[in-house]
Amino acid sequence: MNSRPWMMSLGAAAAIVAPPAIAATPDARILTAATQARPAQLALLEQVVNIDSGTGDAAGAARVMARLVPELKAIGATIETSPAEAPGLGDNVVARLTGTGKGRILIIGHIDTVFPAGTVAQRAFRMDEKRAYGPGVSDEKGGVVQAVTALKLLHALNETNYASITFLIETSEETGSPGTRKLIDKLVREADVELNVEPGDAPDAVTVWRKGSATIKLTVHGRAAHAGVAPQNGRNAAAELIHQIGTLDRFPKSGDGLTANLTTLRAGDRVNVIPDLATADINVRVRTADQFDGILGAFQASARRTSIPDTRVDVTTTPSFPPLPNNPATDRLAAQAKTIYADLGLTLGTAGNGGASESALAAAAGTPAIDGLGPVGGGFHSVDEFLELSSVTPRLYLFTKLLIQLGATPPGKADH
Repeated sequence: MNSRPWMMSLGAAAAIVAPPAIAATPDARILTAATQARPAQLALLEQVVNIDSGTGDAAGAARVMARLVPELKAIGATIETSPAEAPGLGDNVVARLTGTGKGRILIIGHIDTVFPAGTVAQRAFRMDEKRAYGPGVSDEKGGVVQAVTALKLLHALNETNYASITFLIETSEETGSPGTRKLIDKLVREADVELNVEPGDAPDAVTVWRKGSATIKLTVHGRAAHAGVAPQNGRNAAAELIHQIGTLDRFPKSGDGLTANLTTLRAGDRVNVIPDLATADINVRVRTADQFDGILGAFQASARRTSIPDTRVDVTTTPSFPPLPNNPATDRLAAQAKTIYADLGLTLGTAGNGGASESALAAAAGTPAIDGLGPVGGGFHSVDEFLELSSVTPRLYLFTKLLIQLGATPPGKADH
């Protein structure tokens, strides 16, 4: 007999109504409710994954919200639609529950993905015995659906010992949340704690540090000319750009520290014309904010030393998220989560990664924050993205009990 029914497939799990027999002592009410919720949770996940909602697809975002909002309204949440703060992005949703306790909890999740419209038609949601697959299944629709399900469990269990739970579902995280920055800044300052439902790190960890991210754009201006008749009259912007990109060789491409990687490259639009314009984007990830100054300075110095005369190089930056550094407030939340997970006879690890998120904004505002509370996944931003089905019910139990505990006893905010 399988003593851990959360590891079963959707069909098998539908019949489970009792908590597993394990040596640890889980909260039977929460575990039973989480186990029983599994079929509906996975069904909702399938529905939202099967809606294209890449960043900038406002119509797709609206369709996802139209599926999620009724679930939240049904448990008494008040819903506020918050227009995007930048053009071309989907509206955000803020759902609020009011209770009778002390803790003011903020949950943040995003429904935008990196995949273009039409992706679902090519590879819709599917499951095998171990994993679920599909665009955004882990990053981050699995976490958003988990949060919705946890709030439904609180309602079903009549758990209201919190002052407030605010759930921000945003639509532009994958590009640094340009559509929600002011809203996030307001919400994190109103909260006692921020919980982020980004996917858990493999093999089974919460995220206690994240790198900050930014983009350095190189734009080279040259001179167009006929590539056959008078190429000597041109000033090849593409060739100069290749020279400038060589600066990347001085910096790591992977690892736990600073990384810098070429992500986009554009030059020319006709095969018989010397290109007069070329651009490249360099994605930079840093553990500390001052690391970015060093790499930016290197590109700025290179721009002043062109290899092709009469070309000009502009260096501009677009910030995304600051780093989430290792810090005592996050460590305390992680320790609390580990204790809850031990209820299930499971060990919760702690980890960090180069994926930036909104938790860095919360921590910077002095609000304790912890990340990676969604189901465990991998293959993010690729055709191989997956969600570990064995993590679905344990992570739902963890998240639900963490909400209950933080509602009753919120952490203290840092002084800023």
